[in-house]
Amino acid sequence: MSSLHYYFSPNSASHPVELNVDICVYGGSAGAITAAVQAARSGRTCALVMNTAWLGGLTAGGLGFTDIGNEAAIGGMAREFYGRVGNHYGVKEEWCFEPHVAEKVFRAMLAEAGVTPHLKQFLKSLKKENGRLVSIQMESGLKVTARQFIDASYEGDLMAMAGVSSTFGREGNEVYGELVNGVQLRDKHQFEMPISPYVREGDPKSGLLPGINEGPLAPQGSGDRRVQAYNFRMCLTKAKDRLPFPKPESYNVLNYELLARYIARGWNEMFRKYDRIRNGKTDTNNHGAISTDFIGGSDRFPEASYAEREEIFQRHVAYQQGLMWFWHNDPRVPAKIQQEMRTWGLAADEFQDTGGWPHQLYIRECRRLVSDYVTTELDCRGFRRAEDPVGLGAYALDSHNCQRLVINGRVFNEGDVQVKDFAPYPISYRSITPRRNECENLTVPVCLAASHISYGSIRMEPVFMILGQSAAIAAHLAIGLGDSAVQDVPYATLRQRLEQAGQQLQIESKPKAKVVEDAVVPVPQI
Repeated sequence: MSSLHYYFSPNSASHPVELNVDICVYGGSAGAITAAVQAARSGRTCALVMNTAWLGGLTAGGLGFTDIGNEAAIGGMAREFYGRVGNHYGVKEEWCFEPHVAEKVFRAMLAEAGVTPHLKQFLKSLKKENGRLVSIQMESGLKVTARQFIDASYEGDLMAMAGVSSTFGREGNEVYGELVNGVQLRDKHQFEMPISPYVREGDPKSGLLPGINEGPLAPQGSGDRRVQAYNFRMCLTKAKDRLPFPKPESYNVLNYELLARYIARGWNEMFRKYDRIRNGKTDTNNHGAISTDFIGGSDRFPEASYAEREEIFQRHVAYQQGLMWFWHNDPRVPAKIQQEMRTWGLAADEFQDTGGWPHQLYIRECRRLVSDYVTTELDCRGFRRAEDPVGLGAYALDSHNCQRLVINGRVFNEGDVQVKDFAPYPISYRSITPRRNECENLTVPVCLAASHISYGSIRMEPVFMILGQSAAIAAHLAIGLGDSAVQDVPYATLRQRLEQAGQQLQIESKPKAKVVEDAVVPVPQI
């Protein structure tokens, strides 16, 4: 799997020496594609510069079981995309699709718009004058000069290099007056029975198993710099030509000792998130206390160098491939479970240049913009409403676990939050635009301004596509207004154009008196 990488060296990319365009879109997300297509459809010249070797981000990288929240909240080019996927399968729309179909649709949309993606491009430097970006330089030598820039990356690297305020990790509840931000010890994806965290069960002197922190547990709701866990969304099948799971060269059975103990105590929900998509395949996600999420493995990712991110990426590959190897081969796995596991393998017709393994790491959260309007839990719950929406959020407040730690001799997961059943809510234009004094010609539709817990709702692929399109419309208008600052685009004008593009900006609703919320776990006593 030599092509399975996050980072590619500069000499691996083919490129023109210099581009001079109206709008430059940077990033490898699905939102980057909708932004570039919209820019071209608006009559602007556009450069799509992607820090990946593949098209479509996570939407074409394994997440085919779409996180929707509320279909009525999805409009514009995002809705067009799901309609085009539906056309492939002979239905009106399809939300559960194969990765290669998503890539095919994205490729067609770019081709129709006349946009050529520049792949394997990694930001090296930029030029900024009088509060405006002038050009960006890639490691490959590609230089792009533009009038407007859109950072639609999962990482927010352009935003950060531009000197725009950003953050990562978890705010304390007190920062924005929230309820479920920061440290959260709760009952979902939690150990359901006491499990020893030590190399020798019950013996603290033997040391901790890999991936477990000593603690102590910080106060509930307090802030830190931890990042919710990443994983790969595997596309599995029972087809006869399925591919076996490779054994990582760095395989260490101790990494799965905790899992062995857990299943020995009777845990048996390992097949709960084999979500079915088309043609007998799955979008397989994390479920339970120990699963595909590499808990604690993502903390350094936001501010790591490209080389360091490559190392983190490969550790995620090794962990998850090792997990699947364990399920299929370790004699401690009950025979009935192992027999069922062995009926599954990687889909041979997906991700063919990476041996059937997904090429996109699920970067659930990285940097987040800090702007004049930070979307928070108050917006999601409907207690505050932005008056300048560029899209709607609708999914639950959803954070995966951030750490695994010892509390009074037992292992616990910490950070998983699930609060659902609230109505769609507006996402402010100010949440995708930096503060005026920091940059006047940059929009950030993916790493937008949101608290950690509200980002857990916003961070869904349809929303990124919605916000990418809205960012491109705003950039187009700013150019048409004599290269004005994006902050000066009249919202009434922007809203009219967004509505013309089919964006959903308002669904009449009231805050619900009660939402469904996971439970806080009492700290166990010795």
